[in-house]
Parts: sequence; structure tokens; C-alpha cells
Amino acid sequence: MAEEGHLTRAAERLGIRASSLSQQIIALEKELDTTLFVRTQAGMTPTAAALALLPHARRILEEAELGARAVRDTVGRPLRIGVTPGAPPAVLPALYAEAVEIEDLSAARQLELLRRGALDAGLLALPEDVTGLRVAVVSERPLGALVSDAHPLARRGEVGWDDLTGRDLLLYERKLAPGYHDALLADCAAAGWRPPHVRSGPPRRSLFVAELRHGGDVVALRPREEPGEGLRWLPLREAPVVRHALVWDPAHESSERIASLV
Repeated sequence: MAEEGHLTRAAERLGIRASSLSQQIIALEKELDTTLFVRTQAGMTPTAAALALLPHARRILEEAELGARAVRDTVGRPLRIGVTPGAPPAVLPALYAEAVEIEDLSAARQLELLRRGALDAGLLALPEDVTGLRVAVVSERPLGALVSDAHPLARRGEVGWDDLTGRDLLLYERKLAPGYHDALLADCAAAGWRPPHVRSGPPRRSLFVAELRHGGDVVALRPREEPGEGLRWLPLREAPVVRHALVWDPAHESSERIASLV
């Protein structure tokens, strides 16, 4: 009422009838034994008493909203969590058990949404730029070589970096996860493998698999997984470890609830 200065407009803003609002104001004035508004043809002007009451009323409304938000969190609004392709399978059941909403999102998209407050948490491979976010590592798995079951390496029990010499690397586009993309190539170079070509694989798994199966002498580096029809996963000697983490804004209203997931 003090902000609108007009009974009808204030009632519309509150979603109640003007007569009902007028009665509530009169009742409050009687309870406080003072006049809160001066009625004129142009509207209603707050008195000094109303202006003194206003900051306290606002604090009460803010506390009520915080209380309602806490109740909503307790009741269990589903947390919206982004997950990258290749996320650790052992972690996903624990997330689903907590009644969360899972969305298949690249690491870059997750970080964008987290910083806009449009995502509650993200599950992604490190390293990435997680400045200002809380990070909880939930999985550490060594990389292996993923190849077609018709590939010359497919019959090996395991492979070394030397076995990859001269072969192309199939890797997703850098823009999807620039930090991990660059770190993986740095690990390859440190191990002595510089692929003749780094092919930008499509994000859709079906197309990624098709490229491995029919794209010639090409390998992918992935943590251990069920390779699927037509593929074989091979342990890689002296392989770097992939760390997946749950990340979120520590100032998020559900921060403690997110932390309880790990």
C-alpha cells in the first residue's frame, strides 16, 4: 500500500479485493492505535507512523519468504543436476535415489547454467574453470583405449602409449569441455603420443560409435565402461586418471542438500 499509494492498485497487486484490503488496514490502525494512511481523492498517503512501520513489515515479509523457501526444500523440490556424457555409472544411481532431475549437458553448458542460477549442481570431468564453485570429487577412474572390435588393437589384453603411435584420436569438440579437452591432450603429449589428427567427434553417442567402427585407424580415450556392440575397451598402461566431481554454488539455497548427495 505504501508503495502503490492507491487502494485499488495495491489490492490488485496483492490479488485481493479493495474492500478486503481497506478492512485490514482499518483493523491494523485500531490495533496500533494510530493512523497509517491519510485518505484523499488522489489516493492514500502514508503517515509518519506508517513509514516507521514499513522497514519492519518488509523484514517480516522477507523472513516469511525465507521460511517458505526452506519448507519447499525440506518437502523435496527435485534438484536439477547436469550430467556429462561418460559420467561414472556408479554415481548415477545415488543421484536418482535422491529424486533429482538429471539433464544431459556438456561441461561448458553446466557451468554457464550454474553461474546463472538455472542449474542446482553439475557432474563433470575435471579440470574445468570452477572458480567460485564448491567441488566434491566423486569418482577417479583410469583412462583406457576404446576401439572398434575389428581394430588391430582389439585382440590385445591391454595397450601402451607406444601402441597408439600413428593412430588418430577421436575426441569431442573442445567447446563442450575446454579444460578437460586441453588437459587430455597435454597428458597424451607428456606420454609421448601426438596423434596425427585429433578428430572432433559428434556429441551424440550413436554417431561417436559409428566413427569408431567405420572411421579407420582411430581410437578414443575413455574411462572403463560397457563398450557397446562392436566396440572394445582396453586398459592403458600408465594411464592418467579421470576425476569426476559434483560442483555447485556454495551460496545456493540448497547447498547443504546438494552436499549431502556426496
